[in-house]
Amino acid sequence: MSEPRWLSEDEQRVWRAFSVAVTMLRGHVDSQLQRDARMPHTYYEVLVVLSEAPGRTLRMSELAEKCHSSRSRLSHAVARLEANGWVRRDSCGTDKRGSFAKLTDRGFAALEAAAPGHVEAVREALFDALTPDQVRALGEISEAIRDKLTPRCAEAVAAEEARLDRLA
Repeated sequence: MSEPRWLSEDEQRVWRAFSVAVTMLRGHVDSQLQRDARMPHTYYEVLVVLSEAPGRTLRMSELAEKCHSSRSRLSHAVARLEANGWVRRDSCGTDKRGSFAKLTDRGFAALEAAAPGHVEAVREALFDALTPDQVRALGEISEAIRDKLTPRCAEAVAAEEARLDRLA
């Protein structure tokens, strides 16, 4: 086994600052949504993705992909959203194992009510702290990280889904 490529002092400092900032930002946004809209950020993300889909409907597997979630984790979230009356799950006529998630009018109203506070929390915690040049740089950096990790995440999700299929 080869020697690990240890982080330099500067890389270690940046990694720790980045990690703490992401954790704090997620906590801030999640707390605001929980307090003001009574929903976790994960549920808000599902509602947003469905709101942007044609007919406010997506196949569950596609919704999981767009939310960067496993099918089992997404299924749990959709079940809770169904209990709230915000999402309806419909069977797929051509695939017995497939199903669709559809954002209901009630779910769209919940999203519309939650969006202003969410946007303000994101603006206040992230964008108000940065200059326009820093916003541009953050966008470029975030896209580079996302693009580097996307194939690995897809492989991990596929492996987890294959494992769950074997257990079923």
